[in-house]
Amino acid sequence: MAVTGNVPGSGPLAGVRVVELAGIGPGPFAAMLLADLGADVVRVDRPGGGALAVDPAYDITNRGKRSVLVDLKAPGGPARVLDLVERADVLIEGLRPGVAERLGVGPADCHARNPGLVYGRMTGWGQDGPLAHTAGHDIAYIAVTGALGMIGNPGEPPAVPANLVGDYAGGSLYLVIGVLAALRHARTPGGAGQVVDAAIVDGTAHLTAMIHGMMAAGGWQDRRGANLLDGGCPFYGTYETSDGGYMAVGALEQQFYDTFVELLGIGEQAPARKDVSRWGELREAVAARFRTRSREEWTAVFEGSDACVAPVLSLGEAPLHPHLAARGTFTEFGGITQPAPAPRFSATPARVTSGPARPGAHTESVAADWDVPALLTKDA
Repeated sequence: MAVTGNVPGSGPLAGVRVVELAGIGPGPFAAMLLADLGADVVRVDRPGGGALAVDPAYDITNRGKRSVLVDLKAPGGPARVLDLVERADVLIEGLRPGVAERLGVGPADCHARNPGLVYGRMTGWGQDGPLAHTAGHDIAYIAVTGALGMIGNPGEPPAVPANLVGDYAGGSLYLVIGVLAALRHARTPGGAGQVVDAAIVDGTAHLTAMIHGMMAAGGWQDRRGANLLDGGCPFYGTYETSDGGYMAVGALEQQFYDTFVELLGIGEQAPARKDVSRWGELREAVAARFRTRSREEWTAVFEGSDACVAPVLSLGEAPLHPHLAARGTFTEFGGITQPAPAPRFSATPARVTSGPARPGAHTESVAADWDVPALLTKDA
């Protein structure tokens, strides 16, 4: 049976055992989040790899995990995974629908060995539907949900938000929510394990709930750059500074807006903010003013105020921001600066405990800790 006891100071998921079938993108990120929170995550890597073209030593999404090598296509491969499953609380896989079943590690196979297992499935299109068996990536998933079409300037192609909106927000985070909810159910009297079908299209669509409500109420136009939160509003957007940097403005409420225009120095000239017909004029006034100083100078002007203005920082600059530095939002481990675990817990704090797991590096320790000696056989 899986170990469920908590270990003080090791995170709120200490004692939870997770098997991760190696993949790329949202599955590994979800497993990393569980590991950040204290779960014992064992990643089952394939001989020969199959990850993104990055040195495994720098793949932060594999931090805090342990790795074993198992060839699921070898005669004894599925049995070794099932031995791990028997001792686990959660399994995460991101294979195309039907592949895990053909390999002998699908939900039926796993639940036959461990009825309480939470079987988390991470895909783009989901386990059913016309596109379920087709390939795809973040950009396609967020395209069909309407999310991508909201992002960018009017008259220009939609802006691609890296893979944050689909893979990680709509995918990984919804998988983790589903896994934790299912884990709670499995541990209630009469509860049992189940399959969590986390599709990126479902999660991304769910993220747009507020926008759909606003559109139904007539408060959102179904086009880019024409709304309060999509850059269409002159007091909710980004502006270039004299040195080529940018400032982000989010002065939505009246009291914040008043502080913003006062500190910006256009309080007397700024047209009424509620007059949408003059938003273009207001935008030009704000843009012209921002171009008179550097990003650093404007940052100093707005520092500590309620104007809701912040400098747009690069990934390299972000860890040096005074607020983020004070909170320890970023941490350094193994010579790599990286985001620290989030969120935070008062009684069971989470922390980075180890660097990226090298494929197969922990076979002996996992075999001993999980009591799966078959992992040590050479044909695994």
